[in-house]
Amino acid sequence: MEVKKDILWRVYLVFLGIVVFSLVVLGRVFYIQQVQGHYWKGLSDSLHLEYRELDAERGTIYSEDGSMLSTSIPYFDIHIDFGADGLREKNGKRFHEKVDSLSVALSSLFGDQNASAYRKELVSAYRNKDRYFQLRKNVSFRQYQLLRDFPLIRQGRNKSGFIFEGHDKRLTPFGLLANRTIGLSREYMDSEGRLVSKNVGLEKTYDTLLKGTDGKRLVRRISGGAFVPIEGSEIDPENGKDLLTTIDVNIQDIAEDALMKMMVANEAEHGTCMVMEVKTGKIKAIANLGRQSDGGYYEDLNYAITKSEPGSTFKLVTMLSVLEDHFVNLSNNVNLEGGTWKVAGRTVYDSEKHGRTNVTVKQAFELSSNVGMAKLVTAYYSGKPQAFIDHMHRLRLDTLTGIDLLGESHPVIPNPKSKYWSAPTLPWMGFGYNVAVTPLQTLMIYNAVANHGKLMRPYLVNAVLKDGNIVRKVEPVTLVDSICSPQTLAALQECLRGVVIEGTAAKLNTPYYSIAGKTGTALVANGTRGYADHIYQSSFAGYFPAEDPKYSCIVVIKNKPFAQKFYGAEVAGPVFREIADRLYSISIDGLPIYQTVIKNDSSSFVWSGWKADFKKVYGSTSGGLRDSTGDKPWTFLINRSFKPVAQPLPVENHHMPGVKGMGMKDALFLLENMDLKVVARGRGKVRSQSISPGTEISKGQTVYLDMGAFSAESEKRTLAKK
Repeated sequence: MEVKKDILWRVYLVFLGIVVFSLVVLGRVFYIQQVQGHYWKGLSDSLHLEYRELDAERGTIYSEDGSMLSTSIPYFDIHIDFGADGLREKNGKRFHEKVDSLSVALSSLFGDQNASAYRKELVSAYRNKDRYFQLRKNVSFRQYQLLRDFPLIRQGRNKSGFIFEGHDKRLTPFGLLANRTIGLSREYMDSEGRLVSKNVGLEKTYDTLLKGTDGKRLVRRISGGAFVPIEGSEIDPENGKDLLTTIDVNIQDIAEDALMKMMVANEAEHGTCMVMEVKTGKIKAIANLGRQSDGGYYEDLNYAITKSEPGSTFKLVTMLSVLEDHFVNLSNNVNLEGGTWKVAGRTVYDSEKHGRTNVTVKQAFELSSNVGMAKLVTAYYSGKPQAFIDHMHRLRLDTLTGIDLLGESHPVIPNPKSKYWSAPTLPWMGFGYNVAVTPLQTLMIYNAVANHGKLMRPYLVNAVLKDGNIVRKVEPVTLVDSICSPQTLAALQECLRGVVIEGTAAKLNTPYYSIAGKTGTALVANGTRGYADHIYQSSFAGYFPAEDPKYSCIVVIKNKPFAQKFYGAEVAGPVFREIADRLYSISIDGLPIYQTVIKNDSSSFVWSGWKADFKKVYGSTSGGLRDSTGDKPWTFLINRSFKPVAQPLPVENHHMPGVKGMGMKDALFLLENMDLKVVARGRGKVRSQSISPGTEISKGQTVYLDMGAFSAESEKRTLAKK
């Protein structure tokens, strides 16, 4: 009995312990559910629910004519929730009825696998109850629209389980056109695995307007660590605003094409070219090309707003200063010392040997004489250099231009009170050394001379748009009403015109419209090697047509070491001329207006063309043709003792042939086979050509042909313009 009681006592004790433990557990459960329930539910939600950002659609950047330069294209990732209630109800009747037709439609749309493979893939995921099955990534918007009408998918998210997650990709429809100016909107992972956004140009400057305001979406964690969006929980993003720029796609294409040809031909290191609308300051084109490691060229940096020593294009500032201060006039003399002059223990050299001594101030400028400019600033400003610096201040050369682009270099103008100022500083400033300004700053000064003295702020954005409506319009801004007196302005315009007529840029002159501008050639230091590598920066700045300027333009090209061609007139000048030719040819009803006086000449007695054609014609006559051409296929005919004699017509690669006396067919055949662009006016034989015979030419260059007869309409238009 005692043993039985002992066993029963232990059983009761264990039972009592179990009861007490159960009561404690039940009490704890009650406490957790009723007292701490809200806390634990919130904690559970925080582990399984979270908000994810929804990117706003980035605004579009347009050219001035409304062409898209940079835009966001929507793409979609497609997932399927095979656990959706509507998809699995009635043992998945809806899914099994539609899976075959859906598979056929998917195979037809994407074409990557047949319908049976799609069906097998979908059925397998359905059996596994995959809650976030990835069907496809980066589906285009067109494909997305088609998908929405596919079998099963058209029944909505709950019944089909299909989840569409949208995202944008930034694209530039014109490829690399103005790529650096428009800027990049690219994301990449850095070395630490962080997502980094890289923007430059307008994309960076106007980033806050373009990017808009992101939205939010609530997502739920499911097995496998994936997150599924909760329908109806989105906070819609506010899309970014659009930019209407000043860029003209056609002018931009012309500028880039002309710059690229010279860069490749001269194997230059980098270059920039800008075209500005004279009266407003609008930047119509801005091209930047840099040589890459593979030898190709790409818009890598914005050289247009990067400072450097300008060289001889800065001589315009020197001329403005001495003329405005009434120290000289254009007819005063200056001794060029044959092209070398010693000052402050150093020697100033003119870049081109000319052997000239006493010339006028205007001639010194036209010859781009370093000696002449150095002598002028030394003679009149050596005792008061600050007066020379003050002119640069009034021209705003010591401050940023104010263009709506981030990253503009700060100019460097020496201070006479600085410890770095020395005796040679002033004379070297006279011809563009010891100062550092951007090509854009130089262009602004030339544009002001073209614009009756008004210095305009350059800008790239015409307006900010929201849903097609203008929310902010940008108007032209005049920074300085007049950079100098009317007398000085007229003298500067005369000097710039003289450079092209009989100065260093005489090769750029054309009889069809007028150009005004200035060449520049600056020796550039190469790091620790100094000037030993003979690297030159070639430039040309000017405007056209000179009488009523519409556009100003600057071309700056940094050449390779020991380049054979490096003068501004040889490297930068042809780029300027090609841009001017092509813009002028399309500016007035597609035809240039000839400004030369029509005169009677002897072209009626001169015939040029394909020798075989002449032989065929004269072979049927009694007189015949005397052939003195040898094996040359092109010929021109002369009259010898009343007999036609065929003389050889020189045709050499990279040099302009003489086509005077040719018919249209022969002229077009010859010139277009030399990769020249031909613009002809009139009919009959060629009476004159814009590029003189023997002149060096480049691929894609435009040549204007004046034919022997004109229609009444074209003649009337020509006379009206004179």
